[in-house]
Amino acid sequence: MSALFNPIKLRGLTLNNRIVVSPMCQYSAEDGVATDWHFTHINNLSLSGAAMFCIEATHVEAIGRITAGCLGLYSDACEAALRPILNSVRKYSSAAIGMQLAHAGRKASSARPWEGGQLIPVEHGGWQTVAPSAVPHKEGEAAPLALDAAGLKRIREAFVDCTKRAARLGIDAIEVHGAHGYLLHQFLSPISNKRTDEYGGSLANRMRFPLEVFDAVRAAFPADKPVGMRVSSTDWVEGGWDLAQTIEFARALKARGVDWIDASSGGVSPLQKIPLGPGYQVQFADSIKRETGLPTIAVGLISDAKHAEEIVASGKADMVALARGMLYDPRWGWHAAAELGGVVEVPPQYWRSQPQAQKALFGKTTFGAR
Repeated sequence: MSALFNPIKLRGLTLNNRIVVSPMCQYSAEDGVATDWHFTHINNLSLSGAAMFCIEATHVEAIGRITAGCLGLYSDACEAALRPILNSVRKYSSAAIGMQLAHAGRKASSARPWEGGQLIPVEHGGWQTVAPSAVPHKEGEAAPLALDAAGLKRIREAFVDCTKRAARLGIDAIEVHGAHGYLLHQFLSPISNKRTDEYGGSLANRMRFPLEVFDAVRAAFPADKPVGMRVSSTDWVEGGWDLAQTIEFARALKARGVDWIDASSGGVSPLQKIPLGPGYQVQFADSIKRETGLPTIAVGLISDAKHAEEIVASGKADMVALARGMLYDPRWGWHAAAELGGVVEVPPQYWRSQPQAQKALFGKTTFGAR
């Protein structure tokens, strides 16, 4: 049997295969509230054949959004808008629904990518950003506000509030976003964290706030449901956050009950130099898994079914997550199953679509007519 189509159990959640639809920002919300675009996007990709669809970076407070179009879960309106979308998914899809909880920190108040993606100053409709230290992301940008004790408490409580909302919505799993140069990664990296208090300096101090947030989320989410964390395994900048520190962070998370590490990289500095190529980040998932024994998710330009199969079959990672590959081929899981001899669950409305030569692709199906 294909390794990619073997089940995996994460606490009380059993996934039928090892394929995840990666959280992908859509920049299409209104004041954090999901729109018709999200209804279409989420329902479509919940039928991809992946065992889990992860909702995009969902921000815990309004000033923590990357752009004014980013999704949030910080209000009753945000929560209410997601409910009918999730109800629709549950009617027609067996995929688990995860959610990535996030705060953009100093990378907030940005224009949407197709509008240039740069910082929008307060005087032009943006907002004051916050960060571990008053260090801008790019030279020439306005500095963020360094978080004080009250700010740190507010953000921890915002993560808890959003976790409780996610639980009320019936979300199956949560991923805490600690990567890509956003707030929790900003605390981890010495490039962005210049604090001299208990939240800066040593590795233990830089890990402190991200670990506090993880602990708070874990405590607020049902005990039988999994909580993972996305990390940037390296900053790709000399003197920045690196794999060795990531492994120490993962060990600390393991002691706190983390259910997986989603091993990405980069994002904290425009000076990064990333050697892009298919599977360029798999090495990080592999190293973290070997050094900690934690389940890992491999990400990064994985689009070929045989490549995904090799990653899981060789033990380099326990799961693979696809983003752009899923947007380009929203039935990627079906096609991977057909290629690798796997089985996927699909709604009966689509049963007749399986290829003539692969009548077992969708499991046991019957279809009659007069």
